[in-house]
Amino acid sequence: MPARNLMWIAVAAALLLAGCKKENKPDPAAQTGIASWYGHPYDGRLTASGETYDMEKLTAAHKTFPFGTVLRVENTVNNQTVEVRVNDRGPFVKDRVIDLSHAAAQTITMPGIANVRVWVISTPPTRAADVFAVQVGAFAQRKEAEQLRAQMQEKFGTARLVFRQGDQTWRVLVGMEQTQESADALAQQVEKVAGPAFVVVVDSDQ
Repeated sequence: MPARNLMWIAVAAALLLAGCKKENKPDPAAQTGIASWYGHPYDGRLTASGETYDMEKLTAAHKTFPFGTVLRVENTVNNQTVEVRVNDRGPFVKDRVIDLSHAAAQTITMPGIANVRVWVISTPPTRAADVFAVQVGAFAQRKEAEQLRAQMQEKFGTARLVFRQGDQTWRVLVGMEQTQESADALAQQVEKVAGPAFVVVVDSDQ
């Protein structure tokens, strides 16, 4: 075989190998972690966006994405995907990235929690600049929440209570940060004195 043909075969093989490697790289824009889902008793209650929750619609709760954001969620075990619209806040568990509706969870065959990959498909056309806070606790009784809020206020300067209609809890939010990076740094400080904490977006009604 001529040397020129051997050279082109080698080049083609190298390009094919490079292409295969590129496909296997994780997408840096994707968010990965654990997903959960929620149904009863939240079905029919108000979500954080003000909508009535319908567990048979393809929606989701997320801590920071704006309401109206459309996400693609992939179950990394079976590679099934579903597109959902963010209309609620949560999951209020430190290591979970998204809370799916019952219908969305069924679409990707997720009986309980599952490892997922999440991409943003679209965002609302107009919205105010995001402000972030750190959630450090959620309580059924306002008195208990107020005690923690007072402690956080003294320690970090800014803390507030937010009542969540969906699960009838009082949440304690610390700080008012302009970037998620600064909120992440604040969360690390809060955890040292108050235990598990995570970043949430502060919605306009909070």
